[in-house]
Amino acid sequence: MENNKVLELISEAKKIANSNFCCKHSNFTVGASLLGKSGKIYNGFNIENDGIQSICAERTAFAKALTEGEKEFVCIAVVGKNLNDVNFSKTLPCGYCRQFLSEYTSSDFKVYTYDDKEQKLYTYTLEELLPNSFRL
Repeated sequence: MENNKVLELISEAKKIANSNFCCKHSNFTVGASLLGKSGKIYNGFNIENDGIQSICAERTAFAKALTEGEKEFVCIAVVGKNLNDVNFSKTLPCGYCRQFLSEYTSSDFKVYTYDDKEQKLYTYTLEELLPNSFRL
């Protein structure tokens, strides 16, 4: 994956996390930008509710992509920050999202995140984040 495309995804994820959020419980906004094999980018943000299970940004982006017919994916960028903070920090998918991603991607699927304070891009494969995942 070329670095310019990854930085574009990071920028898109930051934009959606800053402009659209529903994080009244945690005050932590997360943005995700998913790149489909078609080249289209699907953005999502976390949606919290009073019930048991909120919807993470990663699953929101995947739901948008899947409902629009995208079935193959290249990578995802995820960023997060406290609403009172200016800087985004290294943010990775939760365990539920990691298992969800494993249903629709391969073990070498890339997950990117960025830390503004460190000015550092982090890259992980799904296998690194979810070793020995459950698969039928």
